[in-house]
Amino acid sequence: MSQIQTPSPTCLRVLQFTDLHLLEGQERRLAGVDTAESFRACVALARRHHWPADLVLLTGDLAHEPEPAAYVRLHALLEELQGPVYALPGNHDDGGLLRGMSHAGEPLVRHHAIRGAWQFVFLDSTVPGSDGGHLAAAELDHLQDCLTGHPQHFTLVCLHHSPVALQSAWLDSMRIDNAAALFQRLDAHPRPGGVLWGHVHQEHDSTYHGWRLLAAPSTCIQFAPGSQAFGLDPRPPGYRWLQLHDDGAIETGVRRLAALPPGFDPDAPGY
Repeated sequence: MSQIQTPSPTCLRVLQFTDLHLLEGQERRLAGVDTAESFRACVALARRHHWPADLVLLTGDLAHEPEPAAYVRLHALLEELQGPVYALPGNHDDGGLLRGMSHAGEPLVRHHAIRGAWQFVFLDSTVPGSDGGHLAAAELDHLQDCLTGHPQHFTLVCLHHSPVALQSAWLDSMRIDNAAALFQRLDAHPRPGGVLWGHVHQEHDSTYHGWRLLAAPSTCIQFAPGSQAFGLDPRPPGYRWLQLHDDGAIETGVRRLAALPPGFDPDAPGY
């Protein structure tokens, strides 16, 4: 497992939590898992190993079913996090409800933020009524405006769906269907950084023309990697930590809970 190093004064410490799949009531379970308690356990783990954080990113599917009660639970859970928290919607979310939320007096959903040598660009890859991803022209234009307007900054692009195939047939059918348009715009930026996403319930770390491509495990249940059909992976939940340095270097790794959440059903037929 990767180990975090002592942060330098010129380093942004970032945490990514993703795919919380919060349910309406405390009695509800997802594949046998209390998703709220699993998220709390991941936050507690981060507090022990990677705290304080300069920024927390929530990369979609914060609710499992887009009901107001799930977002009330989310608001209560976020009270345990100090400092800035930025979120974006996933295919399970109600984007309108999520965009109406705030944390520490600031909007929870952002489109753009600059912190030090880095800019954070948030893209909505959701498609109404679909589990798959697509970047509308307005999202691509927004990315282009950020890249063109801030050529001196390194960029972390945050979205929900994967822009690359992960050799998992059922998941790959739901990746961003116009990822070539995304990468075309990234290629033109003089200071490559990273692309960070959720949705896939598993970790991923690769590179594309100098850009770091990163996904994180879910804070609840995990999808079996390399599977042709839906299947669950018996690895515990976790989160991704990142150190973003002023020279564009990215240090990152994944930390998981020591054990599976109580009640996990590895044979659940779907989610």
